[in-house]
Amino acid sequence: MKDLTSNSRRNFIGKVALGSTVAGLAGLAIPATGNPVKGSDVPMHEADEWFKKIKGSHRVVYDGSTPHEGFPIIWNWVFYYSNNLTDSPDGDITAMTVLRHSGVGFALEDRLWAKYKLGEAFGVNDPATGNASLRNPYYDPKPGDFPMPQIQGIKALHERGAMFCVCDLALQVNSSAIAAKMKMEMQDVYKDMLSGVHPEVQVVPSGVWALGRAQEHGCAYVFAGG
Repeated sequence: MKDLTSNSRRNFIGKVALGSTVAGLAGLAIPATGNPVKGSDVPMHEADEWFKKIKGSHRVVYDGSTPHEGFPIIWNWVFYYSNNLTDSPDGDITAMTVLRHSGVGFALEDRLWAKYKLGEAFGVNDPATGNASLRNPYYDPKPGDFPMPQIQGIKALHERGAMFCVCDLALQVNSSAIAAKMKMEMQDVYKDMLSGVHPEVQVVPSGVWALGRAQEHGCAYVFAGG
């Protein structure tokens, strides 16, 4: 017998979540031209060029839509590790992680995590303290940040050829929410976010755009969210 109550609850929660997302997007007043918010210095035309760096016989793109305990980064490392075990060198491998939706925090510097309490906002706890993180644990991890000591973070993986990008639209949406909570101007928060994107991470128009481009360049899609 079907659990109608459970189904109704799930449908309700889904509608609320969708409504919140749509409301958040609508409140941004993003220009109809599709250009970034006024004042952005993001050179979006360079994003397509960035995808030409994809190389090798073994290509995968991870959809990092949520923090998911660091797995959008962990699976990136696993792809290199597993292919190395089967005699494929790093030069024949590309693992890309697209950081979008609530996964965008992994693209940002520690100062932004502390300033805007991103651990609390994105539900990421510091592995060392168990409290909401005031730093990015998965960029240049400390001992104990990952479940296995050999797992590498964004900085080290980038040096091996891994690729990381972050959704500009999600940065705008999250900047809007943070600004409202902290009684700040959305543009000020957004510009601060852009200034704190790690140099190893490419800003792209949207995460779903990037996932499409990656697959056009031969990357297999893997969902790495929750």
